[in-house]
Amino acid sequence: MQHVEETELHPLHPHPQLARTRWTDLCGEWGFAYDDANKGLDEGWAQRTDVFDRAITVPFPPESQASGIGDPSPHPIVWYRRTFQIATENPQDRLLLHFGAVDYSAHVWVNGRLVAQHEGGHTPFSADITTALDSTRDEQVIVVRAEDSPTDLTQPRGKQYWREKPRRIWYHRTTGIWQPVWLEPVSHTYIAEVRWTPDLDRGLLGIQVTLNKKPEQAMRLGVRLSLGGVTLADDIYMTDNQEIRREIALDSAGVVMRREEVLWSPRFPNLIEAVLTLQSSQPDGEQTAILDEVQSYAGLRSVGVSNGRFLLNGRP
Repeated sequence: MQHVEETELHPLHPHPQLARTRWTDLCGEWGFAYDDANKGLDEGWAQRTDVFDRAITVPFPPESQASGIGDPSPHPIVWYRRTFQIATENPQDRLLLHFGAVDYSAHVWVNGRLVAQHEGGHTPFSADITTALDSTRDEQVIVVRAEDSPTDLTQPRGKQYWREKPRRIWYHRTTGIWQPVWLEPVSHTYIAEVRWTPDLDRGLLGIQVTLNKKPEQAMRLGVRLSLGGVTLADDIYMTDNQEIRREIALDSAGVVMRREEVLWSPRFPNLIEAVLTLQSSQPDGEQTAILDEVQSYAGLRSVGVSNGRFLLNGRP
C-alpha cells in the first residue's frame, strides 16, 4: 500500500506526546462551501468539485478573519475539500488521517468513500484511510462535512453563544475544522497512545503504552528517557499484549538534590524527553525490525493538599 512522502519532524508537531518523524501537514488552503439548505448529502457533494466555491485556511474556523472568510453569521453545515499526493516507498505501510478537532459532528470521505464519523467538537479523532487510497489517481481527495447547530442547547458548546450575536463574551462561535489536520504513515502494528504517571515518593515514572491492536507475536518496546542531554533510563520490555504498563525507577536522591533541574513547576518547567521504539521480536541471531518510533515527554511533579494549602512537589 502507498503512503505519503517523508518529511522532517516539525517543531510544532500537532501531537507532541506522540510525534513521529514522518508526517504530512494538511493545514493551509482547502476548498470550502456553506450548505445552509442541507442538500450536500443528497446531491453527492463528497464526490463533486463545483460546489466548493470558496477557499478557507485550515485550521481557522470560517468565523475567524484568519480563515480568509470571516463570516460570524450562523451556518449550521459546512463542507471542506482538499487533495494530497502519495508515494510508493513501503507497500506495508498504513496511512492515518488525524483531526485535532471538528466542531461539532463530522463526516469524512477519502476518494468518495466514507472513512470516519465523529461527534464532539473538542476531541481529536483519526481514521485509517489505507483501503480508500486509489493508486490510479494523481491526487487523493479528502472531503469533510461538519454540522454545528447554533440553536441546539443540548449540544455541548463551551462558551459559544447560541444566538446570532455574542452576549457576555467578546468572541464569535466556532464552526467546522478548528484544530490541525495531518497524515502519518505507520506499520500494521503501532503505538496508538502513551500515558505517564509520576510517583515522586517512590522515585518512579509510570508508563502506559497502548498499541493499535494485540500483536500477533511478541514485541520489544524500547523506552529511553533523558533530561538536558543526560540519559535517565534506557530499558527494553517484552510484551505480547495490546497494553503495556511499567514503572521506571529513577534516582530519587538525585531528584531531591537537583529538584530545580529535574522537577516540573511553572517556574522551572522541566520536561523529560522520551523516545519509544516498538520492534518485532525475532529468533536468536536475526535482526529485529523497527515497527514504530515516537517521541514523547513527561513532567515529574506531585500534587497534594495539606492544612488547607495546595502543594506542588511537596511545597505550598
